[in-house]
Amino acid sequence: MTGVSNIPPDLSGEAWLQAHGAQAVFLALEAAGAEARAVGGAVRNSLLRQQVADVDIATTARPDKVVNAVEKAGLRAIPTGIDHGTISVLSNGELYEVTTLRQDVETFGRQARVVFGTDWLEDARRRDFTMNAIYVDRKGVIFDPLGGVTDCLEGRVRFIGDPEKRIREDYLRILRFFRIHATYGSGELDHEGLKASVSLKDGLDSLSAERVSSELKRTFLASGAVGVLPVMGEAGILGALLGDDIESSAYCALSELCREVGEKISYGLSLAVLVEPQSARLGALADKLKLSKADRDQMLAAASACQDLCGCADGIKVPHLLYRHGRKALIDGLLLFAARQRGDVLSGEMLKSLLSDITASQVPQFPLLGRDLLAAGVAAGPGLGAELARLERLWSESNFKLSKSELLLHL
Repeated sequence: MTGVSNIPPDLSGEAWLQAHGAQAVFLALEAAGAEARAVGGAVRNSLLRQQVADVDIATTARPDKVVNAVEKAGLRAIPTGIDHGTISVLSNGELYEVTTLRQDVETFGRQARVVFGTDWLEDARRRDFTMNAIYVDRKGVIFDPLGGVTDCLEGRVRFIGDPEKRIREDYLRILRFFRIHATYGSGELDHEGLKASVSLKDGLDSLSAERVSSELKRTFLASGAVGVLPVMGEAGILGALLGDDIESSAYCALSELCREVGEKISYGLSLAVLVEPQSARLGALADKLKLSKADRDQMLAAASACQDLCGCADGIKVPHLLYRHGRKALIDGLLLFAARQRGDVLSGEMLKSLLSDITASQVPQFPLLGRDLLAAGVAAGPGLGAELARLERLWSESNFKLSKSELLLHL
């Protein structure tokens, strides 16, 4: 482990490693005569001083031996992926993924025919990126067989071995290459990895919509997305997934606007700014990516508000737009509108003023309900709905000033 001056001597001080739950798993496996080391995200994030969300542990113990060892220690074993060597272990209220060292003999998509083993180097060679193939034992001692520590600290996302071979094992690794760089990388993307990703991008068609959407969402929300998405656009990766009419530069404009005004960028809004914000186009995209209802609704609501803003030739009337779209959708629509216009219509100060106005204004509430008209003598049926709609238009035309009693006078 040379080449980077700030490589830590060990990770013994990490809270997640010293936690009672993690230590109990390590000790249970060692008591059964096996070796065990944490690997992957927990180690990588610790080196980068980022939050650790979960802990994966690799071991020389076979899956059945893992189950026996942890249960003997009073821990709970859950055979979540036992055919591929993974046992989930519940220890002190925390869940740990424990996987037997293995070598992929044959791969097809996410599936693989594996051989369990005890060789740490062979286990490292089957992983995707060098920064994800760093191991730490329970005392914090680092084992780095492929130079992952240096890559990690220098922000270099590098495939292990031949990038094309790694990608052909699972084409999702193309999207992971960009996402991990957007999250942990710095500088330009690794040339060999980018070249292989572009060459094999047609393989993305074999992936499920859910897997693609999950990776895209994490990429869009990553801190380094503005440096990665234009590259994905130029390389044809985004076009292969979202259509040829995407505008990655509009995402960068949106990200900058959100940063300036203190709004958090979202997945739905990110998708809306990449393509023409029309409901039919976005609806088809939502179906293709099988978006969650929340992401779909946010995307379509922002696009609807943006279209209304595009039609405000006589000025933007905040109360009317608030009533039509609601506060959140109007803010999203305004950001979408401004990002796609690139400042041609809205200056930065105008945008901030409008956002302030939207935030401070009350959303108008129509004071009448159907039962109010029934009480006033209007007969039930289609005519009641038509009359309620007519009164709502009168109320809107009055700039929402007519009261309930005044509206009833117009019956």
